[in-house]
Amino acid sequence: MSKAKLEYIWLDGYTPMQSLRSKTKIVDNFSGKLEDCEMWSFDGSSTEQAPGGSSDCQLRPVFVCPDPGRSAYGTPAFLVMCDVLDANGNAHSSNGRALIDDDDNDFWFGFEQEYFLYDSDTNKPLGFPANGYPNPQGQYYCSVGARNAFGRDMVEEHLEQCLAAGLNVEGINAEVAAGQWEFQIFAKGAKEAGDQVWIARFLLERIGEEYGYWVNWHCKPLGDTDWNGSGMHANFSNTALRTAGSQDVYDAICQAFAPEDIIQAHIDVYGPDNDKRLTGKHETAPWNKFSYGVSDRGASIRIPMGTVQRGWKGWLEDRRPNSAADPYKVSARIIQTVKTAKAV
Repeated sequence: MSKAKLEYIWLDGYTPMQSLRSKTKIVDNFSGKLEDCEMWSFDGSSTEQAPGGSSDCQLRPVFVCPDPGRSAYGTPAFLVMCDVLDANGNAHSSNGRALIDDDDNDFWFGFEQEYFLYDSDTNKPLGFPANGYPNPQGQYYCSVGARNAFGRDMVEEHLEQCLAAGLNVEGINAEVAAGQWEFQIFAKGAKEAGDQVWIARFLLERIGEEYGYWVNWHCKPLGDTDWNGSGMHANFSNTALRTAGSQDVYDAICQAFAPEDIIQAHIDVYGPDNDKRLTGKHETAPWNKFSYGVSDRGASIRIPMGTVQRGWKGWLEDRRPNSAADPYKVSARIIQTVKTAKAV
């Protein structure tokens, strides 16, 4: 009889930004299949998800993949992403995945996850001296060299573990600020896209424990300075966008995002403190105004040039979600808005 380690992962109930939680379950003869992952439970009173007098919350597995970091020890290991249910088996209010209306996986999402790596000793981004600042940004984007790229050893290990886990990572790069990086994940189906982003975030956090680095997901960790913030640009399409063949379809879908109440509905789930990042500077549009345009990185939604070159067949990029946003809630809101467009 062989043993396996299953790391059950979920999102807690803290606001305005949820954090990852996990615990290990040892099982016998695990097949590696989702249908063989049992329900489990946890103390919701310790995660802001239940009162102490009725503290049981349930974990419902929704996605499973190999755990490369722990498999290295010899025992089979797996990562299990879970929905949180209340004691009655209903989706918990903290469960953003339950909001997604995409049962047929018609919506495809590609998330560009930016983040800063911070040194635990200095409590500053990698590449920042203990006092003051490094050279101004400009030399760090997609850079190479010890004076430009900081933390590559951890970033490369993260990439390898993501690929070994079977996550559909489509690339990585150093970002505009020192100590800032990005990975991109794509999936056909909003739920799976969110699952994979959260698993990738989990792996990054855990690998950071080995290096003494912590991941700062805040969208503007360096405050009101001339350093870029961090986003999680959401590239999305559905059948209408992938087969449109007409600018009119794109205009109609983009215009569905324009009403003031819709702008606010998106900002509400696009991550905390986004007004500090979406200022109209550093390739952002103001948070309270909506705009779209071809190849415009200063717009709320960018229409990629490739989409136009293919005869208006492709996808859109919502540039407003920030690095701390929940990809489940972001995709749920985008799907809801797109479905109201007259072209869909």
